[in-house]
Amino acid sequence: MMKFEISCLSDKLDKQLCEKIDTKTKPIGALGVLEKIAFQIGKIQNTLEPQIKNPNVVVFAGDHGIADDGVSFYPKSVSFQMLYNYMQGGAAISVFSRQHNVDFKVVDCGVDHDFEPDLNIINRKIAYGTNNYRFGPAMTKEQCLQGIEQGAQIMEDIHKEGCNFITFGEKGIGNTSSAALILSLLGDIPLDECVGRGTGLDKEGVKSKYDLLNEGLSKYDKGNDPIDVLTHFGGFEIVTIVGAMLKAAELKMTLLIDGFIITSALLAAFKINPKVREYCLFAHKSNEQAHIKMLNILGADPILDIGMRLGEATGAMVCYPIVKSAVQFMNEMASFQEAGVSESSEEIF
Repeated sequence: MMKFEISCLSDKLDKQLCEKIDTKTKPIGALGVLEKIAFQIGKIQNTLEPQIKNPNVVVFAGDHGIADDGVSFYPKSVSFQMLYNYMQGGAAISVFSRQHNVDFKVVDCGVDHDFEPDLNIINRKIAYGTNNYRFGPAMTKEQCLQGIEQGAQIMEDIHKEGCNFITFGEKGIGNTSSAALILSLLGDIPLDECVGRGTGLDKEGVKSKYDLLNEGLSKYDKGNDPIDVLTHFGGFEIVTIVGAMLKAAELKMTLLIDGFIITSALLAAFKINPKVREYCLFAHKSNEQAHIKMLNILGADPILDIGMRLGEATGAMVCYPIVKSAVQFMNEMASFQEAGVSESSEEIF
């Protein structure tokens, strides 16, 4: 497997970052989480003047063999149909990325469909969907490592375009099942606490989903090595995202993390190299029940909690203006000294 040389964040500017934030024309802490965001991006970029440059949202797509067993409310064919919807501009993530002028890309990592070249979908197809892990591994180890390497290369290419801020999305009917199994094994959490409604299953649907996943889990005996877990239960989109995250952190980009499936990829990336966590902002807490367990494992404090569970990076894109506001105040808001305002909060607030 390729090595990712991720640097620990330096603390040499911590004091200056805090001082710059605290001396803006406001009471200390009055901008709440925006102050934490500004501090974090300043640390990642190692500067007192952080910038968001050429932000990108990339949706990675792949089909899952387990979807044939009915673990989702929707059939597997919805995956490729949604990719057409993305490229036609009609999906939620298409709308939100367009709203915020964020460059939007789609990667076919393993969808069971051939797309026309003129759609401008990035073709990194590993296979036409994974195998059904009820009966054996979802993919070979070679395919898993191929996905990781391809994800890293995609980030390398995007970084060369001047991007320093990246958001990940996903599409793959059945991928909440993979995310639940990844959480269970890498987080050492009982599977029944990891399985949720996904695309909208009712109580009986969730029970059936659990039974199917538990059947697959009962045949797995390779422990909690992240590559083994990804090989057996991952999706081609998930393993590609893992590689993209690790490379993005190596390139000192800021990662804005979306919901349940994206956080499962980050959990796997974290188990491969824990330093990746330092480069992450967490956009929101998904309404998928087990997402909070992932966030707790990663020590993450999500910015929003508004009941979203769509995926596609939609939660991250809704959060993006808040992140942008944090950078804007850091660079454009006057300090007490610059504004000629008294620093005594008793006098002015």
